[in-house]
Amino acid sequence: MQGKIIRGIGGFYYVHNGSHIYECKAKGIFRKDGIKPLVGDDVELEVIDEEKLIGNIVRILPRKSEIIRPAVANVDQAMIIFAIQKPDPNFNLLDRFLIYMQQKGLPCIICFNKQDIASEDEKKKIAESYEQSGCRVVFISAIEGDGLETVKELLAHKTTTVAGPSGVGKSSLINKLQDGTQMETGAISEKIDRGKHTTRHSEMIAIDDDTYILDTPGFSSLSLFDMEKSELKDYYSEFYEYECNCKFLNCIHQNEPSCGVKEAVEKGLISRLRYDNYLLLLEELAAKRKY
Repeated sequence: MQGKIIRGIGGFYYVHNGSHIYECKAKGIFRKDGIKPLVGDDVELEVIDEEKLIGNIVRILPRKSEIIRPAVANVDQAMIIFAIQKPDPNFNLLDRFLIYMQQKGLPCIICFNKQDIASEDEKKKIAESYEQSGCRVVFISAIEGDGLETVKELLAHKTTTVAGPSGVGKSSLINKLQDGTQMETGAISEKIDRGKHTTRHSEMIAIDDDTYILDTPGFSSLSLFDMEKSELKDYYSEFYEYECNCKFLNCIHQNEPSCGVKEAVEKGLISRLRYDNYLLLLEELAAKRKY
């Protein structure tokens, strides 16, 4: 029998096969081979007790993608959720997340919640800064229901990992998105003994027959990526257009003279917010190399 892991906790994996959720353990061979099943994995399982819906995972099918933070597999894209206010967005953390997803080859949607308490000027400044990054930027109000149809269109026919800091309204948004879900959330909650509103572990939720979201725990930090200092600029797509104006071929747009990127920042052609974050991450990478 084949199914998809929708949640893993305490050595148990909950596998949905389209009609039932089986509580499974992973065979010892996975530990021996250093393989850990992930939420989102497509697996083969053997049923031990059909009445109690208990089984064992005997094989993990090939993954099309894998990320570690959050630890999930087989996703098509990521959606990072921040509040536009209360709490104020941590743009440095946002940039770290965007770089991490680029490293994994996953497109990213940036979703700012609580737009109902933000001014038009605030939204305009954020949109101008992050639309340059090549990501789709959307503003919503989960409480008011504004922008939810746009989000549903962006998620349709894909598996999306949804992540963001605690307190930004992620759970409110996910609860609104799963109205009419095909996979009964009540059945999942009963099987794995959890409420619907507190996310402590990654969990897959079906919005439609071929549309899934991976709900993940809130996070407040993301360590820097395994890269050389000179590589960081390659993750800021808004730099590309102006790098041809740099005097030096290996310019990293920090202290070099005649830098096309720095000139573009001064002219307002590149977001000052994004560039300042770039400099902070550059310094962190340089400090990391010393140790």
